[in-house]
Amino acid sequence: MTDELTIQLMDTHAGGDVSRIVTGGIEPLPGATVREQMEYLRDDADGLRRLLLEEPYGIPEMSVDLIVPATDPRASAGYIIMEVMGYPIYSGSNTICTATALLESGVVPKQEGHQQFTLEAPAGLVKVDARVENGVVEAITCEGLPSYIDTYRDTIDVPGLGDVTYSVAYSGGFYALVDATELGFDLTLDEESRLSACAHAIVEAIQAQRGFHHYTLGDVGPLPFLHFMGPVEAVTGGFYRSRSATYVHPGVICRSTTGTGTSARLALMHHEGRIRPGDRLETVSLRETGFIGEFTGTRQEGEQSVVENRITGKGYVLTRSDVVVNCADPMVDCASLRHILSSAR
Repeated sequence: MTDELTIQLMDTHAGGDVSRIVTGGIEPLPGATVREQMEYLRDDADGLRRLLLEEPYGIPEMSVDLIVPATDPRASAGYIIMEVMGYPIYSGSNTICTATALLESGVVPKQEGHQQFTLEAPAGLVKVDARVENGVVEAITCEGLPSYIDTYRDTIDVPGLGDVTYSVAYSGGFYALVDATELGFDLTLDEESRLSACAHAIVEAIQAQRGFHHYTLGDVGPLPFLHFMGPVEAVTGGFYRSRSATYVHPGVICRSTTGTGTSARLALMHHEGRIRPGDRLETVSLRETGFIGEFTGTRQEGEQSVVENRITGKGYVLTRSDVVVNCADPMVDCASLRHILSSAR
């Protein structure tokens, strides 16, 4: 008898970033909150993330979102985000993809026009606004995390590059923000590999020099992300556009501009006094896809003034499938996976 187990997936993408939405095949996870369930998955069942992001099932450029029951009665569902670098507590593109999958699968019934519902991420509750036209999910708008500037225009000596000026924002993770033009980039697709190498060198230099502390989360480890910023173009009153590219892991430039990267940009533009509440920024990727971030205001959290924002994008369904997990396959490690698979019971 073949030792085969199955997981149900809906593959989606937003802005080109593929999110594999796990819709079935996983046992309920222990934990009183989605954050605690994420921590269990991270510490005791990381095999699910590795299975779906590594060969032969996936590639590092993808991400995974596990649908779980919400623990907060105000939320329609919960979701746990998994990426090649680990378990981020929030992601804009993953939220857009997850919301789209929940609507397209009927877990959250579609309503024509605008409908609002709430999801529970490891970061907490996330309000979602979906626009449905003729039964098609045309846009998802979700709250970005409160964002702020930690470091403004510091300089670091990067081997092979010399002095590089950067700022650091928190928007769900710490981002180094660098001017693409200053580094000789136009942010076109043919530059992708050079952008990745450049970002890796800068991130490694920053990691070697310093760490970062969030005002409530404390030490969150080394800075993981870098966002290349193109020139900002004023399109109409209160609406701006900028080419952008986000680095998340050695060799990986996101296909989209990322929601958290866009939120980081809004925090920087506010810090520089370049936007007002209600203003919007469209970030455009190397593949000509985009997200729109809206600066909605600021609020005080302890001693930190944070930027409130919303991110809008469109998710697309790519496939609905059963993944067959064959534990006899030498390329598959079921040791940290079998105990959470429903089909193994």
